[in-house]
Amino acid sequence: MTTVKLTKRVIEAAKPDTKEALLWDSELKGFFCKITPSGKRSYFLYYRTKDGQQRKPKLGEHGAVTCEQAREMALKMLAAVSAGNDPSREQQDKRKAPTLAEFAARYVEQHAKNKKKPRSVEEDEGNLARHILPVLGSMKLASITRKHITDLHHTMREKPTTANRVIALLSKMFNLAEAWGLRTDGSNPCRHVQKYKENKRTRYLSEAELARLGAVLAEDAANGIHNAAANAIRLLILTGCRHSEVLTLTWQEVDTERHCLRLKDSKTGAKTIPLNPPALALLASLAVVDGNPHVFPGRFAESHLTNLDRYWGSVKKRAGLEDVRLHDLRHTYASVGAAGGFSLPVIGALLGHTQASTTQRYAHLADNPLKHATDVIGARIAAAMAGNKAAVVDFREYRAS
Repeated sequence: MTTVKLTKRVIEAAKPDTKEALLWDSELKGFFCKITPSGKRSYFLYYRTKDGQQRKPKLGEHGAVTCEQAREMALKMLAAVSAGNDPSREQQDKRKAPTLAEFAARYVEQHAKNKKKPRSVEEDEGNLARHILPVLGSMKLASITRKHITDLHHTMREKPTTANRVIALLSKMFNLAEAWGLRTDGSNPCRHVQKYKENKRTRYLSEAELARLGAVLAEDAANGIHNAAANAIRLLILTGCRHSEVLTLTWQEVDTERHCLRLKDSKTGAKTIPLNPPALALLASLAVVDGNPHVFPGRFAESHLTNLDRYWGSVKKRAGLEDVRLHDLRHTYASVGAAGGFSLPVIGALLGHTQASTTQRYAHLADNPLKHATDVIGARIAAAMAGNKAAVVDFREYRAS
């Protein structure tokens, strides 16, 4: 074993042999240079971990790094070893660490598909494919910082709702990365990233618009056009259900005796939806297809309708409702209830909301009966003060209406 103070001159003067040679530094224990028969010169550090494991990490090749630079790296490593760390193992772990794309695949398979509804899994996969992976997918999971996240969020500022959904998804993924030991605790780079203000769009159909919609659906029914799709749309607006709940509805979930739907699963889990007389009448008019358990059967055996978008596009165009989405039918159901004087908790229960804040969007509509009441009261007071005989209003009758 050759021991000498390693310098640039000493290393370059050493001649290659038929076997690789090791030049050990006389001043820094464990620091050495390996010279191969081909003349390649590389710096290494030999050390033992706290539990006795031997390590020989490569510091760099001569020429790419100087002898003194390699010595500095060796000194830093030895200081880390003295503190009980294992810098060589840490470097290996970093090299083996997954990219965000690799971790995303694990997130979908091990978390999303086991914990989320199929529609939510599709949304996650869509946000990953369209917005996240093209920008951050090739980066190491552990190296992503808050700046990377804020930069991505900023590029999506024109679509605030989507941008916020992307941040929420990433935040969940990084929390899992911490729980699975792939990032240090408390390192979630999505923390303190301010979400954009979202302009939530809530569209309701007026009575006139409902009449136009009904006329188009009736015309199609009379002509035998898209009967299943037309009836699905009718049930949507009569029950306030989500369109996925209606499309996947089975006859086993229809309880005509107790006037309700007993859904085995939905966005918020199993739930019961009361049925009003028009909804019951609609369901009673539908034929049961032999061998198909679904209320709105699809083209193939045992399948159900999977999409109403194309038919809805035709319907809303003919009804003059171009800006109305299918989900707005659910909003309309709720708005009719709110305007009719039903409380927000009752409306929330009908819609299957799990958070009161979700129903709060209809609060201004629930004030309509109060406005009517104050108009009546004000008119009576004003008439009395003017010396006129005011019309008598039976508030008990109004309340019951």
